[in-house]
Amino acid sequence: MSWETIDEAPRPGTPLEPASADEVVRTGIAIIGSGMGGGTMAYALKDSGAKVLLIERGHRLPAEPENSDLDEVYLKGRYKNANTWFNGRTGESFKPGVYYWVGGNTKVYGACLPRFRASDFEATQHADGVSPAWPFSYADLEPYYTRAERLFKVRGQIGEDPTEPPHSEAYPYPALDHEPEIQGLADSLRSQGLHPFRMANGLDADTPEMRALCATSDGAPNEAGLKSDAEKVAINPALEAGNTTLMTDTEVIRLIPGTDGRTIVAALAKRDDRIIRIEADKFVLAAGAVNSAALLLRSATKEHPLGLANSSGLVGRNYMVHNSTFFIGINPSKINRTLWQKTLGLNDWYEAGPTNRYPLGNLQMLGKLRASMLKMARAWAPTPILKAISDRSIDIYLTTEDLPRRSNGVSVVNGKIHVWWEPNNLEPHAELVRRVSRAVRKAGYPVIFTERMGIETNSHQCGTAVAGHDPRASVLNPDCRTHDLDNLWIVDSSFFPSSAALNPALTIAANALRVAARILGENKQEEAPSAATSPTPNR
Repeated sequence: MSWETIDEAPRPGTPLEPASADEVVRTGIAIIGSGMGGGTMAYALKDSGAKVLLIERGHRLPAEPENSDLDEVYLKGRYKNANTWFNGRTGESFKPGVYYWVGGNTKVYGACLPRFRASDFEATQHADGVSPAWPFSYADLEPYYTRAERLFKVRGQIGEDPTEPPHSEAYPYPALDHEPEIQGLADSLRSQGLHPFRMANGLDADTPEMRALCATSDGAPNEAGLKSDAEKVAINPALEAGNTTLMTDTEVIRLIPGTDGRTIVAALAKRDDRIIRIEADKFVLAAGAVNSAALLLRSATKEHPLGLANSSGLVGRNYMVHNSTFFIGINPSKINRTLWQKTLGLNDWYEAGPTNRYPLGNLQMLGKLRASMLKMARAWAPTPILKAISDRSIDIYLTTEDLPRRSNGVSVVNGKIHVWWEPNNLEPHAELVRRVSRAVRKAGYPVIFTERMGIETNSHQCGTAVAGHDPRASVLNPDCRTHDLDNLWIVDSSFFPSSAALNPALTIAANALRVAARILGENKQEEAPSAATSPTPNR
């Protein structure tokens, strides 16, 4: 069965809306989702005077010793709390790489916070097609990248990466230095004519003692609070400012359009066994690219049979997730004592150039693979062997751009989320793996293992409600407001017209700050008295 033939949305008249709610909540701005997009939006609105409600389907993740217990995190899945999703093409179920906590995926991310390159905002020819231009430029987003770097306390260094786009200000904190093993790798890559650089990172790990406290924080929580996650740097300050309320353990299941067909009047949410009706003047959707699309599809009505904000037919389409490979290089005779590897990046083949006709992608280090992480993927392998491998390995994550395809996307079938994804642009990714393999072997790691990630590795998901100028070819306008609904914005990675080949987190945050400025500007216009009602000055 192909996606083109299935029933993508609830049939008109499906009784999804309860006859009455158990509770009605009224607010000015409702933000659905508290991850990088929603949390940053709440922060940006904290001094606005608007009454803001931040809605999260999970709750606060506890700081506890189990945060750094790798058996608990990886083998027992202590913090994985997402519902099962399904592969649309095979019907097989899988546990997605998304997390429902206050702060969303940032509670477990590796805090890698690069800017997209300037070329990522432009139409770019790739081996399998054209990566489309964004409806705004890098220069338009640059001031908000600078603000996002200050907010998330990003550590980096301008001038080391030849592809680094222009910065109006220096990074707010110096880059994290490499530990000896990674410094040796960087020196070898440089001797090969390449340009390794220190990756932009939101981790407070300047000393060996602090780095030891972060050693397991790539893919896991950080008990010491040294990671710049959305809860810590954005949501808590928003709550302290007094205008924001956080509603946890509350899953929004449906948006309700008004009779005018141009506005959302309420969101229906489940909390325990209760139904809550949340009414607001403005709604900001930030539930993640898959869940945001699914919510719009589930909100179908007789007037909107394919879901809300979907006159273009593109809600849920153009799903992208990166072509990515876990890459392990092993020196059998040398122990790698690095605590935190995620300090090194390489973009020599990120853009087309003399040695590569098309863009290939990005190299970044993984925090550090441990035996428990490998055991999750190779349950049959004896743990002592896996420990011997991880003790001697350097661990790399390779990403190549995944191009938008209408046939790749999200659907809701019998209330269940189905993800349809056929990878594309694979030959450039294979070439990236080949080139990195040669470089790593020259650096002294003769044994190479690689594994390309599948549909379940989707923390970089994007593209399910693309932004653009033409309502017929996009879901959102350039300010990320839906073309169809005047009071609904989307500020997670759904809006991405292309995936680039870098971690999306900082771009999500920067865009949320940009969209918040638009919303605040509208609020000021609405509050300004008109000429007809302004008091006449005394003369």
